[in-house]
Amino acid sequence: MKHCLVVDDSSVIRKVARCILEELSFRTTEAENGQEALDRCRSEMPDAVLLDWNMPVMDGIDFLVALRRENNGAVPKVIFCTTENDADHITRAITAGANEYIMKPFDREIIEAKLQEVGLI
Repeated sequence: MKHCLVVDDSSVIRKVARCILEELSFRTTEAENGQEALDRCRSEMPDAVLLDWNMPVMDGIDFLVALRRENNGAVPKVIFCTTENDADHITRAITAGANEYIMKPFDREIIEAKLQEVGLI
């Protein structure tokens, strides 16, 4: 079973994402900020990361840069899921190593399509 780490400071967003991912046969874990997510990745590297941009402690872009430097940090498919939709944010995310970029709010169809695009379903 594929494993997806959901990283968002909103417990509601994490819950919605978890429900969608579990319907798609993913095992999920959660983190409420980038530092917690990085610690979880050091314990168990996921197949995918659904990542928010704006979070306390460590934001999404700093997490992504740190993740890609980790041993096996190139493995997870990272999908930014955020309200930041300008070209600069998208460019920064892709340059830092994001595989996909989606806007909030999202639904099952959007998540499923992005997971298909990155080859996880």
